Amino acid sequence: MKIVITGSSGGIGKAIAEKFLSCGYEVIGLDVCPSVIDHGSYSHILCDISSSELPEIDGTDILINCAGVQDTGRDIDVNLKGTIRVTEKYAFQENIKSVLFIASSSARTGAEFPEYAASKGGMVSYMKNTAGRLAAYGATSNCISPGGVTTSLNAHILENPVLWEKVLAETMLGRWASPEEIAEWAYFVTVVNRSMTAQDILIDNGEFDKCNFIW
Repeated sequence: MKIVITGSSGGIGKAIAEKFLSCGYEVIGLDVCPSVIDHGSYSHILCDISSSELPEIDGTDILINCAGVQDTGRDIDVNLKGTIRVTEKYAFQENIKSVLFIASSSARTGAEFPEYAASKGGMVSYMKNTAGRLAAYGATSNCISPGGVTTSLNAHILENPVLWEKVLAETMLGRWASPEEIAEWAYFVTVVNRSMTAQDILIDNGEFDKCNFIW
């Protein structure tokens, strides 16, 4: 099968690409940054999903929207509008089996930066729209919404013991997810899953539901 992944040059996108490659799939990555993956079944296309002319890719089986920016002034353009451009171009055709959007826990909480939270909230809503239209192809469409993930984007927290202790204290399980863990979820939702669609899966180590009862 042919897997198209945006944002494949680092973090969660790279981990997802490597997961699918390890399972024997053909992977095509789209990113504004050069490839860091060296694998015979991997092809890389330099592309800004928000503004570049999108390349012609025939017969996409699984589309994973992972490209994103945070607090750049372009969050809506890249995270939401760019993702819509990609999905409308590659998803609606006979080969499609699954579309996955990597959103964020901030889509539910409204936390983090205003445009970032709005872009991810819009992504979840758009996912539900695509689920209804992709059903005609027998394909699923879902979101994964991670909380904290140990990527380089969060280096300023990971490298600061005081901040790290504070953010872990906000979770029930006292941990953040790794990019590889999110990749396992991505594989399950797009390959193993056949009956769940139009759903947003929150993977945040219990941060959203943590509460302290004061009596």
